[in-house]
Amino acid sequence: MKGRVAIVTGGTRGLGAAVTELLLAGGAHVAAVYAGDHDRARALRDRLADTGGSVSLHPGDVGDRGFARALVAEVVATHGRLDHLVNNAGVLVENKAAQLTADEWDLALRVNLSGPWYLAQAALEPMERQRFGRIVNVGSVTAPMGHPAQVGYGAAKAGLAGLTRSLARAVARKGITVNLVVPGVFETDMTHAMAPSSQEAIRGLIPMGRRGDPAELAHAVAFLLDERASYVTGSVVTVDGGLSMGA
Repeated sequence: MKGRVAIVTGGTRGLGAAVTELLLAGGAHVAAVYAGDHDRARALRDRLADTGGSVSLHPGDVGDRGFARALVAEVVATHGRLDHLVNNAGVLVENKAAQLTADEWDLALRVNLSGPWYLAQAALEPMERQRFGRIVNVGSVTAPMGHPAQVGYGAAKAGLAGLTRSLARAVARKGITVNLVVPGVFETDMTHAMAPSSQEAIRGLIPMGRRGDPAELAHAVAFLLDERASYVTGSVVTVDGGLSMGA
């Protein structure tokens, strides 16, 4: 990872913060994107100041195509390259299916599906020029398993799986790999924001009997970003304690 340049969306909290920390420990520069909690972002930057790499903070809306393009341009202008893109940012939208509003549906798709595409599309130019790039999208077990209160979220994450495979085929001969990591239930703010009934129901289905530690997902992401994963593309890596195996 030493000397590599990465963009990590949702990179200052939860799973994204764990990815940021691991990449910094390997000597990378990380452009950490976040939605608006400036105090949390600055606290993370200060805590990781002496971990080996460097981090810059980029507040913004990943679902805004203009922001995505400007972000990639800024990172490339500053560092001369872009090696890694981790599309981790997401928003959990929960509501009963019959009551899901148009705005809730649009929000779920804009952040969880359109955002990753906007950033990936913007990243292709520098990655193709370098003949090297690693894109890792972060999905959810909600996509393959389904959840009655997460219709929009599940639809967006299922779409992300399709985007991953199609994009992987499109750039397979250009030195770029595109893969999907599917996390189960982890100790994050997003999980804690779920309805208690949802949390209990899911926890009871995990064969390992516990939630994951964000660092456990970060290591899976780091492998897919590594040069040693050069023959892995269009793949789905599930990190969920066995949850998606079903009962």
